[in-house]
Amino acid sequence: MRVLVACEFSGTVRDAFDALGHDAWSCDLLPSEKWGHHFHGDVLTVLDQEWDLMIAHPPCTHLAVSGARWFKGKEKEQEEALSFVEALWTTKIHLVAIENPISIISTKSMLGKPTQIIQPWQFGHGETKATCLWLKGLPKLIPTDIVDGRKPRVHHASPGPDRWKERSRTLPGIAAAMAQQWGGL
Repeated sequence: MRVLVACEFSGTVRDAFDALGHDAWSCDLLPSEKWGHHFHGDVLTVLDQEWDLMIAHPPCTHLAVSGARWFKGKEKEQEEALSFVEALWTTKIHLVAIENPISIISTKSMLGKPTQIIQPWQFGHGETKATCLWLKGLPKLIPTDIVDGRKPRVHHASPGPDRWKERSRTLPGIAAAMAQQWGGL
């Protein structure tokens, strides 16, 4: 499959698909942290290529309800963020997954409620972080390794300039499940 992982600088999801033999590419405004196929730039410029599957991780800065206390005065930024999410959703790519935390995507976009909400502890990581998936043409992810240890590591991340990077990473167990379960469609 040709797989596009939108808004990913870590290469985690891209590499999970690559490990299974797929032609997987990440795309982000940031350079990739790891060597691999990566478009450095705006993902909207590569959507018209021939992709079989897109997994998108749009920035949640102006979308996540965890930041609701900062929403006032940022209506324009929210509108732009929602327009970006909808542009990803309405692409001609037939298999699409949009990933984001609990957010206003559910209430203020054409996507509506998420198809599924997953947790890292369902995929081998002993922590909590509710992650919404909006799925088009894809089945729900089936948990692969339910573990104990439900710590909110991401919620308690230390303050700092790179805190957002650590909070936005897809964990390897979730990436592997995506590749294994969606890579054969």
